[in-house]
Amino acid sequence: MKKFSAKEAKDEFGRLIDTALQEPVEIQKKGRPVAVLLSLDEYKRLQAHEDAWWASEADKASKEGFIGVEATEKFLAGLLNAKD
Repeated sequence: MKKFSAKEAKDEFGRLIDTALQEPVEIQKKGRPVAVLLSLDEYKRLQAHEDAWWASEADKASKEGFIGVEATEKFLAGLLNAKD
C-alpha cells in the first residue's frame, strides 16, 4: 500500500487519485495513519462482500429460529403488559 502524508495528499491530489485507482492509499498525519483512500470499484467490491456476509448471517439466524421483527415486538409487548 502506498503512503501519502496529508500535505502530499493536498499538494498532489491528482497523483493521489491516480494512485488510489491502482491500489489503496494510506494517508498519514504527523506520521500516523489516519485514513485510507480507495477507488470506487474497490469500495463497491468490499461493500458487496460485506452485504453478502450480512445476508448469510440473516439466513443463518432465520434457519436457527429467529422469529422476526413483528413477532419480537409482540412478544416484548406481552412481557411489558404482563400482570404479576
